[in-house]
Amino acid sequence: MKTLSLRALNRALLERQHLLRRREASAVSEIEHLVAMQAQLPNTPYIGLWTRLDGFQPSELSDLISRRRVVRLGILRNTLHLMTARDALALRPLFQPMLERALHSSPFGRNLVGLDPEAVITEAIRLMRAKPRTLAELGTALQQRWPDRDARSLAYAIRHLVPLIQLPPRGIWGKSAQATWTTAELWLNRPLATKPSLDRLIRRYLAAFGPATVADISAWSGLTGLRDAVERLRPELQTYRDERARELFDMVDGPLPDPGTPAPPRFLPEFDNLVLGHDDRTRVIAFEHRYVVANGTFLLDGFVAGIWRIKRHRTVATLVISAFAPLGRADRTGLADEGERLLTFAAGDAASRDLRFEVAPPRSAWSQG
Repeated sequence: MKTLSLRALNRALLERQHLLRRREASAVSEIEHLVAMQAQLPNTPYIGLWTRLDGFQPSELSDLISRRRVVRLGILRNTLHLMTARDALALRPLFQPMLERALHSSPFGRNLVGLDPEAVITEAIRLMRAKPRTLAELGTALQQRWPDRDARSLAYAIRHLVPLIQLPPRGIWGKSAQATWTTAELWLNRPLATKPSLDRLIRRYLAAFGPATVADISAWSGLTGLRDAVERLRPELQTYRDERARELFDMVDGPLPDPGTPAPPRFLPEFDNLVLGHDDRTRVIAFEHRYVVANGTFLLDGFVAGIWRIKRHRTVATLVISAFAPLGRADRTGLADEGERLLTFAAGDAASRDLRFEVAPPRSAWSQG
């Protein structure tokens, strides 16, 4: 069984994530290739698509969301992700048991012991059929039916028991709004899949994130008990070992670029699944830097080398690049060139744009992920 080095795994991941070179493809095609894009911050999918696609413009994704071809919903790891509508309907049922376990193990779930969940679901759907609601509004309305129960717990229960879509204008580039929800079936006017395919989910993960261990697939998805499914697929998969002798699974045609393939500087949004897609994240981010994933990060030679943020003051937008270690001239030049493109994309409305390098702050000052 062939052993793949850390650098070989890094280049395989970058190739499949379209970070060695930008891809000429539509946003909907890229979202489906990635399966889902983390989206608890409304603008992160836009940056994630910009860094992967040649010529991507925010209006393309905004239009997809407005036309209900792409949706934002809680799914992988019980966090908000962006998916195509057809993937949301096809894959969301796979995650229902995980979401129900998360509810029952939470304080909110314990607040609802003894309550008939089907009655709560029926009432919540009736309320959302009348009009979409914020979770606070939904909880307050449900509490009118069950006045002895906590409103927040009632809303939290529906967030886990019913596939909900977060509606635009939330998630539209350049706009902001309260998070308003309705059911996936009401928003998309189609039913969820009755026979969702776990095998298909695993294959698609490997195509975008492989080679990977069973633990990697579980960490990315939030699903447990995946060993049997992977074993069922073993006859059609390629297997490798990593440098720690762990078994890796992959699609037979999964690309494995030369480990020496050059990797250009790339800026990633907060919580990008590139750095969250494995149980062992060291193929792209050093163990000591694992806490920075809640920040925008940047890659040098394929690995996370620091964090970034755009600061606005009046009409000036400044990209602040904070590196973990001193940067050489070539790296500074490459980051500056890519940073100018990022500023043009993300802050094109600013009257003037600037770029500043600094040393990364101590870990206590980072957003923790």
